[in-house]
Amino acid sequence: MANSPQAKKRARQIERRTEVNKGRRSRIRTFLRKVEEAISGGDQAAAAAALKAAQPEIMRGVTKGVLHKNTASRKVSRLSARVKALGA
Repeated sequence: MANSPQAKKRARQIERRTEVNKGRRSRIRTFLRKVEEAISGGDQAAAAAALKAAQPEIMRGVTKGVLHKNTASRKVSRLSARVKALGA
């Protein structure tokens, strides 16, 4: 448990930041789920559109510190490969 005033303040700040990050992570997951659903539906046009909408959200997660850059790049790369495979 935090004892010093500074530690108490940091604990409050972490609480607020955690809530913000939780919302951002949830938003990213929602976009990813839409892409996954479009892929499983077999509709390449819908999957491509969903991926195009998801890419900026994923990268925004990187700039906000929710995701690591390599993790985000890997997710985008794998999703785009799966969307591309639908057309083949």
